[in-house]
Order: sequence, then C-alpha cells, then structure tokens
Amino acid sequence: MTKSTLLRRGVFLFFGAVLMSVGLEIFLVPNNIIDGGITGISIILSHLTNIQVGIFLTLINLPFLYIGYKMIGKTFALSTLFAILIMSAGTFLLHPVRPLTIDPLLAAVFGGIILGIGVGMVIRFGGSLDGTEIVAILTSKKVPFSVGEIVMFFNLFILGSAGFVYSWDRAMYSLIAYFIAYKMIDVTIEGFDESKSVWIISDRFRTIGEAILDRLGRGVTYLEGEGGFSGDSKKVIFCVITRLEEAKLKSIVEELDPGAFLAVGNIHDVKGGRFKKRDIH
Repeated sequence: MTKSTLLRRGVFLFFGAVLMSVGLEIFLVPNNIIDGGITGISIILSHLTNIQVGIFLTLINLPFLYIGYKMIGKTFALSTLFAILIMSAGTFLLHPVRPLTIDPLLAAVFGGIILGIGVGMVIRFGGSLDGTEIVAILTSKKVPFSVGEIVMFFNLFILGSAGFVYSWDRAMYSLIAYFIAYKMIDVTIEGFDESKSVWIISDRFRTIGEAILDRLGRGVTYLEGEGGFSGDSKKVIFCVITRLEEAKLKSIVEELDPGAFLAVGNIHDVKGGRFKKRDIH
C-alpha cells in the first residue's frame, strides 16, 4: 500500500468515525434514541450506568476486533482500531455539547443519516465500527440461518429493548433511526452513481451491441450461450453501465428488438478494463 493510499484511507476513516460520534452525541443519545448492533447496546448501557457511550463502544468492540484480525486480517483490524479510537475520542469531546434538536423525530432522521454516512465511510475504507456482523458470520456456520437473518434478529432484540429501558415511542423512533442509518450505509458504500451489470440475449445482438457502443459509449462483450429448452446457440451481450444510463440502455434495446431478453443487476464495485464515465447521446 502506497503512502498516498494509506493517507487517503486514514482521512476517510477519521471523518467517518467523527461523523458517527456526531450522530450519537449530538442527535441520538441525548434524545434516548438507539441504533442497532453494538452501538445500541452501548447506548443502553450508557443510559443505565451514566458512563459515556464511547467507553462501552470501545470495550465491547475489542473482542470483535481480535476476531476480525483472525478472520479478515491485520489491515482490517488496524483500520477498525483507528476508527474506534477516533470515534471514542469524538464522543468524549462532544458529550458536553448541547444537542441540535430535542424533537425525537428530527433527531432520529438526522442522527440516522449522519451515523449511517459515518459507518458506511468506515466500512468502505476497510474498517468497522460494529462487531455484530462478525458474530453473525461465526454463528451462521453453526445454525441454519443466514448472516442477514442473524443480524436482523440481533437488532430486533436490541431495538425492542429500548421499549423497556426508555419507552415504546422511543423504541419506534429508534427503529426509524436504524432504518435510515441502514440505507445510508448502503448508499455510502455503493455510491449514488452505482454500477449495474447488463445481460442481453437477442438475435440482433450485433446491432444492439453497436448501438450501445455508439450511443452510450460503453464497451460490450459477446458471450457464447445455449438455450436450455431449444438447444440453439445464442449470443449473449454483457456490459456494465451506471445507474443513470439504465433507462437509455433499455430504450435502445426496446427500439432495436422489443422481444430481447434483458436482465439488469447491481454491482458493488468495478475496476479495470475500459469502464469510464461517458456522455450519453
């Protein structure tokens, strides 16, 4: 890893951790609203003991830091440790600061947005601020449930606990904050201009492929396929586009072959090749 790459990673990990501490101490914690995972547990424990939330976030995450080191590697562990320390320092410094709002709905919405962006930024640059997913990965190997189902179960239990610790209206606000944070994590990791994979099967594959090259400026790859029912050989067009180009590509296919098979899927990351942003015309 070059020095510039290391510096870039450190800067984004720093800002992600700072944003999380802002979301917690300026919005969620003062309004008795929690998030899912280790964060939610830490907020509840902080409320019950009057000990700062950053201390619990650090202590509870330490065992998962070790597990992450064993499962994922040293770079992940060091990135996570750096982010956790910055986040803990941020919550300590921001704890005396008055919240920007005492309206629980505003706190849930804006706290969820800021916290989600912060956590997503840390994940995107190789770290983590919550050990729940690591636990879920380990547990999924021993029980007949997926990682996503285990995480959802953990979080429903944690968010439900807010009803007993605070009140049931705060539990509902916590659910709003969790949902918003969850979506913002996805947006931050994938980006607004996310990429999509496209598969097209058509007898007019050459015409469609040339139109995509000319009108979208996207490279295409022709793959050999075989119809499972008919046994006939088929040409399959594969290409990668941005979300903003999806409508244009669909109109191209509809115009040239209304009966063509078209499948579009999300891609989390694209590197290499000739994939660059082009003008649509």
